[in-house]
Order: sequence, then structure tokens, then C-alpha cells
Amino acid sequence: MTNASDWQGKVGQNWADMHAWTARSFTGLTQHLLGRIAGHAGRAVLDIGCGAGELSLAIARARHDANVIGLDISPDLAAAAQARGGQHPNLEFVVGNAATWQRESFTPDLLVSRHGVMFFDEPPATFAHLRGIAAPGAPLVFSCFRSVRENRWMSDLARLLDLPPPTDPYAPGPFAFADPQRVEGILAAAGWTGIDFEPVDFAYIAGTGADPVADAEAFFARIGPAAATLRELRGAALEQAQQRIRAWLAERSTGDLVAFSAAAWVVTARNG
Repeated sequence: MTNASDWQGKVGQNWADMHAWTARSFTGLTQHLLGRIAGHAGRAVLDIGCGAGELSLAIARARHDANVIGLDISPDLAAAAQARGGQHPNLEFVVGNAATWQRESFTPDLLVSRHGVMFFDEPPATFAHLRGIAAPGAPLVFSCFRSVRENRWMSDLARLLDLPPPTDPYAPGPFAFADPQRVEGILAAAGWTGIDFEPVDFAYIAGTGADPVADAEAFFARIGPAAATLRELRGAALEQAQQRIRAWLAERSTGDLVAFSAAAWVVTARNG
């Protein structure tokens, strides 16, 4: 489980420090998501859980006449995004909780998110609030992971580290929105209509460069469910876990790349 306080603290700081790695890992998905977003009009765009601003920046560059706001609950991530995109006059990054944030002078007519919505503490209430501040007919386009089974990087890590299954599979976290029936029910109850799920497979890039195995090992040690487990291990247990991960990454290494098959949903809906 990764809740709001985690993102406001160490988790958000880690993601801000590693934003280049996380952007790289999602490259294939980001391009697909941007293609879907491009099919929707919108001059007041809200990027929910914007992270270090990858999606917001791309939209602001493509839509010079649009006002783009990237919203994130993590001060560290919002600061990283501002440092990257502060020079764009049509782009702003703000710290806030999607469950309550609003601005009277800003009525979003396009709402987007790359893997931000799975971490909502209260998904039904948050999606209802977002619909309430959105313009009539505004599209919602977001991505989220499909099941752990379909994401080898996660299922392999769970096996290697003997991670227990979550006590609540729907608790805020990377796979909380894997079940399309549940997500459709949440969106429909919040008043969103025209709900659609598109399965997207992409290469999850974990490591590159002269030593992609070491690069990938450093990435997984800071980002994702394995990182929390590794931080708790000490001595021989930590060394054994690291050895298993290095061997696994070496098996997945090809040339200067370590990549895994990954599976996501791109979800679209409309306000009314």
C-alpha cells in the first residue's frame, strides 16, 4: 500500500530523484497514451498525479494555446516538474490532493494521468470530485497497470523476494486498478460515462548503458514494491536478495538493455 503520506514523504522524494529512470521505464506506454490524448480536444488540461511532469510537458509543447496544470500530492515531484518545465508559459505545476483540489478560474476540459490514479486513497470520492470540477463532456484518459501476472517485472520480483500477496489487493498501489470491472464500477458510480478499456503491452525498460544490470539493480532498489523490502533487509539476507536480483537481471540483459514485458490499461471516459 502506498498512501498520500508516503507520496508526501520518502516515496515522493525517491521518485523525484529517479525521475529520468521512471520516464525511461514508461517510454513506450507514454507515447501510446499521448497518441490517445491527441485524439481529444482540450484547452484546459489537468494532469492528475503528474509526477515529474513528463506527460504535462509533452501536452504543453503540443498545445501552445492550451493551459496545462500538472497536479501532484508530492512537493518533491512537483518541484522536479517545475524545474523541468517552468519555462513554458502555458504550463504550471501545483501541489495538491486530487480528492479536494480545485481552482475557480480553471475548469478542465481534458483530464489525463499516467499511472497516477491507482494511488487514490478514496477512488470513488476522488473521481466524483474530479467530475464535479470538470467541464461538461470533458474526456478523462488515464493509464494503469493490468495484473501482476501480466507484468513479469513484478511477478518475478515477488518470487525472488518472497513478497507476500497484499492483504487488500485494492489498497492504493501500482496494481490497485488492475481489475477493469472494479474500475468501471468506480467510474460509473462517480458519474463518468462511455467508459472504455484498451489493453496496451509495452517494454518496461529497467536498465541501459555500459552496465545495464547495475543500472537496473539501482533502479529497483529505489523504486517500486521491491525497494521497500530491500530497505528492511540486513546482512546476509540483503546480500542473498541482491545476488538473486543481479542474476535475474543478467538473464534479462541484451546488449546495453534490461527490459521486461509490461501490461497496462488505457482507460477513457467522459463527463456526462
